[in-house]
Amino acid sequence: MAGYTNSSMNEWKLREEMCEIGRRIYNKGFAAANDGNISLRLDENRVLCTPTRVSKGYMKPDDLCVVDMDGKQLSGQRKRSSEILLHLTIMKHRPDIRSCVHCHPPHATAFAVAHEPIPKCTMPEFEVFLGEVAITPYETPGGQKFADTVIPYIKDTDVVLLANHGTITAGTDLMDAYFKTEIIDAYCRILILTKQLGSVNFYSDAKAAELLKLKPSLGIRDVRLEKGLENCDLCGNSMFREGYTQFKPEHHAIIPPKLLGRPDGPGLVSSLLEPHGDPNASHACGCKTEAPAPAQAAPAISANDPAFETLVQRITNQVMLAMNGQAR
Repeated sequence: MAGYTNSSMNEWKLREEMCEIGRRIYNKGFAAANDGNISLRLDENRVLCTPTRVSKGYMKPDDLCVVDMDGKQLSGQRKRSSEILLHLTIMKHRPDIRSCVHCHPPHATAFAVAHEPIPKCTMPEFEVFLGEVAITPYETPGGQKFADTVIPYIKDTDVVLLANHGTITAGTDLMDAYFKTEIIDAYCRILILTKQLGSVNFYSDAKAAELLKLKPSLGIRDVRLEKGLENCDLCGNSMFREGYTQFKPEHHAIIPPKLLGRPDGPGLVSSLLEPHGDPNASHACGCKTEAPAPAQAAPAISANDPAFETLVQRITNQVMLAMNGQAR
């Protein structure tokens, strides 16, 4: 669907396709009741979008609205979605983007509610078709302040978790944007199931670099290649951890082995008792390998302090949980 079209017949087909995407979102359980919204840029100043307070599973082509790039409604019997400003903000900052899908796919949204970064280096398909995924800081949905939360991230990714809210995926057409929603939720579901089975296993940085180098031949953009980061710490650090906003989600449920101080395993005891690596350590390309740091240093506890026994018991309990495959 390259380029724009002014044909009324083509626009009707696009309306039908948007309704089909809405049915898929609803039938997949990605948008309960009237949740979610979809958009498609028709030309330089017109965007087709879903209406507010209408189930995405039961939309008809005539239900859809057309707005300008500032969100003013140009046509449509129903009122446009209140969250269209999020879509328009993405399109303004990414001229290559023509379509956005926002909804609440349950497994990906669970990561957004937990503020849990999406781990990498576990599945080739995810690495190739999505890559790095950002998490925005929370803001009340609906206004421009909410829409602006994606600005620091959207230039470098097509998939964003909206903290405590859901997902927004961007693409070159309706199906491209929708498929990215399917992929991120399927990946998060697999991670949750894997965690229930035991540990999540990671492949190496070298194998991750091999996958990144496949993407240009498939016509898939990855900003890490553009920034020369393909030889950096691909599996541990996230490129969104530093330099985007003050919001820095940390791994708690699924922690890359590097961040626990051991290249070959969970390293539970060392993660509890020792600092997380050298914050000054860096690769030749300049990217740092740094583990999550606590919000503030814990006060020192002497052996005679009553709290010492409590600390020892806590560590013992954690070790026993790890031995039983229940480490958290």
